[in-house]
Amino acid sequence: MSRHSSFAMGQSARFATTRWSLVLSAKDRPTADARTALADLCRAYWYPLYALLRRRCRDRHEAQDLTQEFFAKLLEQDFLKNIDPAKGRFRAFLLAAVEHFLCNHWDQQNAVKRGGGRRGVSLDLLPFDWESGESRFLTEPSHEITPERLFERQWALALLERVLDRLRDEYRGAQKQALFETLQPFLTVDQDSIRYADVAAELNTTEAAARVAAHRLRKRYRALLRDEIAQTVATKADIEDELRYLFVVLSSPHSK
Repeated sequence: MSRHSSFAMGQSARFATTRWSLVLSAKDRPTADARTALADLCRAYWYPLYALLRRRCRDRHEAQDLTQEFFAKLLEQDFLKNIDPAKGRFRAFLLAAVEHFLCNHWDQQNAVKRGGGRRGVSLDLLPFDWESGESRFLTEPSHEITPERLFERQWALALLERVLDRLRDEYRGAQKQALFETLQPFLTVDQDSIRYADVAAELNTTEAAARVAAHRLRKRYRALLRDEIAQTVATKADIEDELRYLFVVLSSPHSK
């Protein structure tokens, strides 16, 4: 076997252990690892779905109830048995699943009022912070952006926030938090606009060292971004498409 082939197999093996691919591989026979992976994804990306439901519901309490019930059903595998692994991006699946869930919910609402009720749900794995979620929702733009577009935009923002948190944690663990805080603003600006002399003075280092540090930060950020996206798609080939799509969503927040 060639060195290149060995490397490719290693890459495939690592990808197979990502969260969403693990869930898809175990959808017919759910395992504890798959359930934990699904819970991790739900915990990371619950707010975009809450924002969608909040936009559609009369009040926050109804949106919170629906969010809880939806994720409870999801963790019970109710929505996973019919999913096609070949089309499985967690973002797209979650959006389609909640649309299906809402249709069933509205159909059953009268039965609930006649004395039926929702089954008790336990979400110990998903301690949602409703207060921060509601506060965040109240800052959302009030223009005519659709609930679906709001969901996708918040999904992209949540993903970028998770990447930044992971990067911050790495630098903190390496006792380089001050370096991270100094260089973080340069992750989203054009490299040619960075005044490395000023950065070097702030870090008490040379301009060349400041350039190298900024380059390493950006490189690690890109790697973590791809890894985070990999956690939410079914195959390695989906990563680039998902990356492009999410940046399109972020660049056109008012489109429908």
